[in-house]
Amino acid sequence: MSKSYISAKIRKLVRDRAQNCCEYCLIPESLTLVPHQVDHVITEKHGGKTTEENLALSCSLCNQAKSSDIASMETETGDVIRLYHPRKDQWRENFQIEESNGVIYPLTTIGRVTIQLLKINRSACLPYRQMLAQAKILIQK
Repeated sequence: MSKSYISAKIRKLVRDRAQNCCEYCLIPESLTLVPHQVDHVITEKHGGKTTEENLALSCSLCNQAKSSDIASMETETGDVIRLYHPRKDQWRENFQIEESNGVIYPLTTIGRVTIQLLKINRSACLPYRQMLAQAKILIQK
């Protein structure tokens, strides 16, 4: 959690930039019971700043799962791999969504560790993502 104050202006910029969707799992805020949160991609604990370039909109489930992590261990190799960074990485280069079931698949190692750590394919999200993907209204950066 951030100890820094995030101004209303910056919060609005982050929300508008993300089009009110989680920048990790793509779930729109309108489909959640808890408002999305402004997340420090690189937490203050790890030297991250409260700047536009280091903030992302995150649903509460992704934000809780991510916590202060900036990397995770890749299970196949045991290598420590950094997590997806919404300001530096392209979503479509790291992930792909399957319209038929709403599952997000990794295209890169960064995508794989991010999906694993954030539990992006949790069953509660799949029906919503499936519906949005089939309707072609998911925002994929």
